[in-house]
Amino acid sequence: MPHAIVTGANRGIGLQLCRALKDRGYTVTALCRQPGDALAGLGIDIHAHYDVTDGAAIEAFARTVEPGTVDLLINNAGILRGMSLDELDVESVRRQFEVNALGPLRVTHSLLRALKDGAKVALVTSRMGSIADNESGGSYGYRMSKTALNAAGVSLARDLSPRGIAVAILHPGYVRTDMTGRSGLIDADESATGLLQRIDDLNLENSGSFWHANGEMLPW
Repeated sequence: MPHAIVTGANRGIGLQLCRALKDRGYTVTALCRQPGDALAGLGIDIHAHYDVTDGAAIEAFARTVEPGTVDLLINNAGILRGMSLDELDVESVRRQFEVNALGPLRVTHSLLRALKDGAKVALVTSRMGSIADNESGGSYGYRMSKTALNAAGVSLARDLSPRGIAVAILHPGYVRTDMTGRSGLIDADESATGLLQRIDDLNLENSGSFWHANGEMLPW
């Protein structure tokens, strides 16, 4: 069975990704802070009390994973703290950088030995990290952290290509989740389906591309 690791797996998109991957026949390892009943009910391998900002904990988890056994790593964990310029809170911006940008980089780096040659890495980002697409301003911490994640994704694509590892930079759509206050245009299961389709299409030739879950290429 192929092996997938998913961060931020307890709810929303992460939960649906775990469910869909299990249905596809994957052995799924879920990382989360607090597991809920829905995640526990999937019958997958759950590692709770893991925060992607905790480097020591992530390194400890990585040491439990056998080298060369992971086919797919999905960095899904993220937070959103909307704010206008008048409401600017630098500590909130810093926290979003820690979770949204440094977290996925930390997890990926820690699991490098665990990834098979030819594996795939997916970064769940946001089109709000697109500089060209920013027409409304605001959301400083979220926009800046996702732009930084996009930049890291392109570098990862270049650096991991000698091992045949491809990297997808993926916008999940405007999804009805707790993060968005249940507002949005699609549900988490539809988003997860689109994300997995993009991962299916991922290869070394399009590695490092910025995609919408619906297949649209997004501007930087």
